[in-house]
Amino acid sequence: MTRPGRRDPDPAAGPVACSLDGREPDRPHSGVARDRVVVVGGGILGTMHARSAVRSGASVVQLERHERPRGASVRNFGLVWVSGRSPGAELRLALRSRELWQEVGRDVPGTGFRANGSITVASTDAELKVLESAAARSDASARGLALFDAEEVRRVNPGLQGEFIAGLHCSLDAAVEPRRTLGALREWLQGSGRYEYVAPREVVEVADHAVTDHTGARHQADLVVLCVGAADTGPMGRLFEGTRLQRVRLHMAETDPLDRPLATSVADGNSLRYYPAFKEFAAELLGPQNEALSRFGIQLLCQQRLDGGLTLGDTHEYDEPFPFDLSDEPLALVEQLARRVVGAPFPRISRRWAGVYHQLSKVTDEELYFRSEIAPGVVAVTGAGGRGMTLAPAIAEETFS
Repeated sequence: MTRPGRRDPDPAAGPVACSLDGREPDRPHSGVARDRVVVVGGGILGTMHARSAVRSGASVVQLERHERPRGASVRNFGLVWVSGRSPGAELRLALRSRELWQEVGRDVPGTGFRANGSITVASTDAELKVLESAAARSDASARGLALFDAEEVRRVNPGLQGEFIAGLHCSLDAAVEPRRTLGALREWLQGSGRYEYVAPREVVEVADHAVTDHTGARHQADLVVLCVGAADTGPMGRLFEGTRLQRVRLHMAETDPLDRPLATSVADGNSLRYYPAFKEFAAELLGPQNEALSRFGIQLLCQQRLDGGLTLGDTHEYDEPFPFDLSDEPLALVEQLARRVVGAPFPRISRRWAGVYHQLSKVTDEELYFRSEIAPGVVAVTGAGGRGMTLAPAIAEETFS
């Protein structure tokens, strides 16, 4: 398969550090230091804010309502996903975040950061046309995109032994270990001597430059950053009433170890309908999605964990109240898609879960995520949606710039 501007696949090649706005990787933090910062929320957004604050010279107290975070930050794929980002401001933010993740991986190996790249496979001619359109766009090289035929895909990722006709390779996509990342970052932050993790503490009151937790302790700071995820009840939930934030529920699963390595993260043609980099082409070139897949908003994403198991997903549900139980049907459909792409033998699913995250009902270049000053010296940051793991380092950097 010969395409203009193609490059030969090289599975051993490292990532290309690049940015649409010309910034260099590994540049020092340039934010304005605050002497004391309180971060509310122990997820990836909160923890990256703690990192940015410590690097700016501040002393940081981080509050988390559970002993350890239990929300979307530990229930995701651990993908740092540049390939699917919308052109313009979102892509620029993702590219900067990718640079910052490279720094984090160097400084905190326990996060499991690896520049493994991704492959989005096409199983039909229509899906291939979408990939061709994406590979031909003006920002394709900035995203590290190249279109491969099936044989070339298997050269880059020999573990893919299923059915597909082509794949879009993104050299800039990467991965971390979501169940390890937050703990590794907290340990690194504690080594600074200017960081304290206080849990379990639930914030019940917000005041000027301060919050009060459920024990009655008041935490005063030059800046308070609220990164409370998909909170929908209590004092934190009330902060977001009347905003353009919506909650999204997803189903995911993890398998026993696969008998072979998957060299890249993997997505299928259904993902083209959900990622903004592809949606404009998908709307024109793809017909309606299969009814069952559409009912659950299913796309296949697959990431191999360091222990060999596969994280599989996902689904999209928007109508609240969300059910408390897990339905077998959506994950059965996800597993079917994964078996088709990954091929046999395929490991058994060993655990399943659901997660909920906040996202803006409409993302624009002017508003990529939710940020609002709740009170003097108190800023709420949330709504990164399914992009939270990807964008968190750059969002945190923006808070302190």
